[in-house]
Amino acid sequence: MKDFLLSLCFVLFASVHVSGQTQGLAPDRMAPDRSSQNTASSIRQDMRKLWSDHVVWTRDYIIAVIAGQPDQKAAADRLMKNQEDIGGAIAAYYGKATGDKLTGLLKEHVQIAVDVISAAKANQKAKLQTSNTRWKKNAEDIATFLSQANPNWPKATLVSLMNTHLSTTTNEVTARLNKDWAGDVKAFDGVYAHILKMSDALSDGIIKQFPEKFSDAGKASTTKNSGSKNGY
Repeated sequence: MKDFLLSLCFVLFASVHVSGQTQGLAPDRMAPDRSSQNTASSIRQDMRKLWSDHVVWTRDYIIAVIAGQPDQKAAADRLMKNQEDIGGAIAAYYGKATGDKLTGLLKEHVQIAVDVISAAKANQKAKLQTSNTRWKKNAEDIATFLSQANPNWPKATLVSLMNTHLSTTTNEVTARLNKDWAGDVKAFDGVYAHILKMSDALSDGIIKQFPEKFSDAGKASTTKNSGSKNGY
């Protein structure tokens, strides 16, 4: 009986080991060592998910703070985790140091946004102006940093995209503070539409810089260009 159990354990272990080698153990879909299995559509989907999370959890935080709800810390913690997720996605292509640097800049972006929302709610005009200035400077820092990593991400383009992200978010905060609920919905529609545009610009830059990592890079690029009159 003992010998039978030992044999059974060995068979089960061997089966799991072979299965693990064949299927992998939940590796990052965007990691370079699995780049041969990547597609242009998959990175766009992944990037859209990350940046959608960014604006959704920002909205959740805005609502919680303005209403004085107890879930604002939970929303803030989840928002900070999202910045780590975005940095991790970039690190898959540019290395951990680059990913960590971007995470730091994005966390600063969120921290300044907290000050902007707080100042707007308290109607502290001087603090709001100072915070907005810092926010725009951080946005330019993010654009500069990313443009240095990828020639397909021109600094001017990224600055414009980041500034629009700030302005659409500001519209959202303003509408909610004014209890303009229809305007609030419209503002978030603007936030969401723009973040998809920005995430696609980032994805497309990676695909152009590393076409060998994407099995359908050429096909996806042709399809995208034929269906759109405007680039990013």
